[in-house]
Amino acid sequence: MGLGLRAINRIAGSPLLDRLQLRRPAERALYHGARVGFRGAAAATRTFKAAQSLGRPLRPSRGAGGSGLFDLTPSEEQLLLQAAARQFADRELRTAAATADAECQAPPSLLRGADELGLAALGIPEALGGVGGERAAVSNVLVAEALAHGDLGLAFACLAPAAVSQALVLWGDAAQQARYLPDFAGEHAPVAALAVQEAQPLFDPFALRTTARRDGTDFILSGVKSLVPRAAQAELFVVAAQLDGAGPALFIVESSSAGLTVEAEPAMGLRAAATARLHLGDVRVPAAALLGGAAAEVYRECIALSRIAWSALATGTAQAALDYVIPYVNERSAFGEPISHRQAVAFAVADISIELEGLRLTTWRAASRADRGDPFAREAALARRLAADKGARIGSDAVQLLGGHGFVKEHPVERWYRDLRAAGFVEGAVLV
Repeated sequence: MGLGLRAINRIAGSPLLDRLQLRRPAERALYHGARVGFRGAAAATRTFKAAQSLGRPLRPSRGAGGSGLFDLTPSEEQLLLQAAARQFADRELRTAAATADAECQAPPSLLRGADELGLAALGIPEALGGVGGERAAVSNVLVAEALAHGDLGLAFACLAPAAVSQALVLWGDAAQQARYLPDFAGEHAPVAALAVQEAQPLFDPFALRTTARRDGTDFILSGVKSLVPRAAQAELFVVAAQLDGAGPALFIVESSSAGLTVEAEPAMGLRAAATARLHLGDVRVPAAALLGGAAAEVYRECIALSRIAWSALATGTAQAALDYVIPYVNERSAFGEPISHRQAVAFAVADISIELEGLRLTTWRAASRADRGDPFAREAALARRLAADKGARIGSDAVQLLGGHGFVKEHPVERWYRDLRAAGFVEGAVLV
């Protein structure tokens, strides 16, 4: 690090930069390079240690069984949590979204604010410093929806570490929970990511190309993961890989592992999350890194919970699009009257509202069944299908209703459309 600082000072002090009028671009590049480098150094030097011996893993309790009534009304506590997340989204995420999208990274101050909300600690048991006790899928859905109302890309960046802490709470053994979860419940939660997605057409999360093979008591991971949020700064990953003789499984991989490299991968959408490719070149992890004992039901539950989370994110952004479109069509005039007086425009807005409510209720129902311990794979699949079809349709209709304004970055609907496209196919990365 000392050599790096000396090199940066020498470059910044060169008079050649002034003669070539490159002073400001060079300072900006050096600033970003130093920040990424020092973050990487901090990630490499963090050592995860068990704070206590648990004896047995701590699991959140399930909610009470349903009464037979279809009632998804959030509790007072859930409404307060949603209001706090919505306030943060409207004040912080919405104002920073355009810049973060252009620069392909979220502002550090915003990410620190998200940490202060305790998103990663929400499901962690109190015995490990968290605030969780019961399953909180519905609460997590409400938070994800509220954050995505500000910006989906930034919400994705803020919620990525919580996916890893949630995976450890649900499927980690006592040793894994004691080693990692106290850090997530602390003041400075580690940057972490759940890596499932791979760069292949028609990606199937149950037919992974990333492989894991046994080598003595260890596992060797090989493959490439795609669209991993904040991967360059991440200190911990949960990686999905095809385990010989056992099918898809989840592995805990620390960023300091030999053979692990990160390659920037900016995409059409989700740009604020600083997505990257995670290259696993024969990465060796101990047997203790296997999450959930490679049980098939663990991986299936992971994918289903992830799909509910993406449906919640799509719901929040679709709501933002509707909230933006309604005043626009009421205020925009053509031929002497608001364009909302045109039947085609009014019907298009009504269709957005109808499809949005269907998406929201389906997502909430899937989350409520997960909280109660009822089977929810069917409901999760329905929610994801609606997010893929109706989310993209809502984004496209919002762009269309704004006409030429929908195509330019002066208005946020073009960004929401790009992000909603991603919500229909990305697997993993977020959990509820």
